Amino acid sequence: MKNIVKAIIISAGVLSFSACSDFLDQTSPSEQTGQTVYESTYYTGLAVNKIYGGLTQDQTYSQYIPIVWGTNSDCELVDGLGADATNTSNERGNMNYNANPGWGNIAKLWDALYGIIENANLVIEGIEGSSLAQSGGSDQKTMLRYKGEALTLRAMVYFDLVRFFGDVPLKLESSKADLSNAYLAKTDRDEIMDQLISDLEEAIDYLPWAGEVSTYTTEHITKGYAHSLLANIALTRGGWAIREKAKEGYVTATENSDPTYPTQRCNDATRKSLYELALTHLSAVISNGTHKLNPSVENEWYLLNQRKLDENYRENIFEIPMGLGVSSELGYTVGVRINGASAKYGAKGNSSGKLKLTAPFFWSFDKNDLRRDITCANLQLKETNGVLKEEMVGNTPFGIYCGKWDIRMMSEEWRQAAIATGNAKWMSGINVVRMRYPQILLMYAEVMNELAGPDGSYAGSAGMTVRQALSAVHCRAFDYDNKADAEAYIAAIRADKDDFFNAIVDENAWELAGEGFRKFDLIRWNLLSKKIDEFKELYKDQMENEYPEKIYFNYTDESKTVIDMASVTWYKAPDSETAKKYDDNKGFFGAERTDSKQTQLLTNLPSIASGLNASVKNRYLMPIASTTISASNGKLHNSYGYSD
Repeated sequence: MKNIVKAIIISAGVLSFSACSDFLDQTSPSEQTGQTVYESTYYTGLAVNKIYGGLTQDQTYSQYIPIVWGTNSDCELVDGLGADATNTSNERGNMNYNANPGWGNIAKLWDALYGIIENANLVIEGIEGSSLAQSGGSDQKTMLRYKGEALTLRAMVYFDLVRFFGDVPLKLESSKADLSNAYLAKTDRDEIMDQLISDLEEAIDYLPWAGEVSTYTTEHITKGYAHSLLANIALTRGGWAIREKAKEGYVTATENSDPTYPTQRCNDATRKSLYELALTHLSAVISNGTHKLNPSVENEWYLLNQRKLDENYRENIFEIPMGLGVSSELGYTVGVRINGASAKYGAKGNSSGKLKLTAPFFWSFDKNDLRRDITCANLQLKETNGVLKEEMVGNTPFGIYCGKWDIRMMSEEWRQAAIATGNAKWMSGINVVRMRYPQILLMYAEVMNELAGPDGSYAGSAGMTVRQALSAVHCRAFDYDNKADAEAYIAAIRADKDDFFNAIVDENAWELAGEGFRKFDLIRWNLLSKKIDEFKELYKDQMENEYPEKIYFNYTDESKTVIDMASVTWYKAPDSETAKKYDDNKGFFGAERTDSKQTQLLTNLPSIASGLNASVKNRYLMPIASTTISASNGKLHNSYGYSD
């Protein structure tokens, strides 16, 4: 992890004074002519690293995309409630779908992503014009491998642009000096995704599997990720999307479709072919065996927090390599909260301010599902009078922290760096995961369910049924003593396509919440608005009938600083005599029933995702920034009711 981050920093021309002297003596690709760079595998490698370097910016994958732009869904919320939910000067309003083209971060994201695309275009063109790419032998293989990486990284970035903005300019060549190709109009997103699929089919031939080449870990683009990304794009291409205008021959949704900007998908025959394409590539990943489920879901998240690659199972198919103190706000802007300064974790503390989870989502887990307490943190850490203590956060049904990034699991190296940084913002260096093997199994289950039904077989599959793929993901999340109950849950699902699809949708939330993926799956299923409405109704019902007004719990130590999570009375308050035996208690979600203001119910709940259907139905897409439009020479304009 350290070596690839160092190479990225060098190739991007951002050399720190602490860099080793031998690196300082090296020549940056920016100082060489294009011909020189791409007639050397070494310099070409640095040019590819510059593409990776663009992924480590705050405006791309260090903060914006994995933490902010995946909200709001039915279980993941930006921390904008009440009046904050309409504040269009920051993410709190914009991610509640009250978006404003004047919000400055839209342009920052757009510019940064197109900057990455420009660097990828330069690499692709440079390799295509290089004699090494036609030389035969190891140099040609290396150069084509680099081309495969550039094609895949470009596809990943374009895929995100499409998911954020819809139709966007498609630019597959580097900018010319006379700017003749600098100002482009929008390209239909389906054409873009078709191009990305074609690019990835080429890239797959050039790329190794993780570990096949000694330096190609899951911090590199590999064959497994290219297959996975292609499958995800194919499913999105075959799914539902809001359109700038109705497309002839497309199917219009009967639910949640705007009369002016309809939600549509391709025809049934095209959709089937796209599902078959996805099946081919998902099956390739499953059948190859390079990537597997880590038997311990706890260990997988521990390794990620420790900044250690899982070289045994390679469950994380692609991790964007981040650098300690350099990039990644995982564990800082999202994660278990450190409320203020502490001697153990430093003067700054941990804001954990952007992404939250919901009470109905917490309630949806089986009580023995290990993912519940890994994902949902109803506590924070706070130092008072020199004592660092875990504290329950109480009646915050829309403010549960995402515990997948947990300051208590991070490495000693990280902790010492945080302390040394003082009261300044510090970066965790935790890698951003862009594809996990459970996603492969869930997409595979979805595709097989559509093509073959819950227990059927299909030509070109990996030999697993829908039930088997879903079982692998679900049952992994239960310990040995509760495994039989997990297996019984899977066995009890009726052999019905709709029932299995609903089970896949549920499993998607339990497995992936907080990671920035669910919103986009709900969109392609045309379930985003429906599931948000369901979550709101569930909260009302559970608040009235199920949530305890208080939870009781014990501590694991005599100083009462660490909560015994196994002791918490989440689901039912004890009787008065039993309650006296617990160390402590805290108001919980049911306290809203007797709260005279009922702020959560009457103010916060209605504000969540309040702009999604306010002026245009299902308007989940962001507007293009006003500054981008004004600089486009008249080529770009907003749609979906947004002003320019």
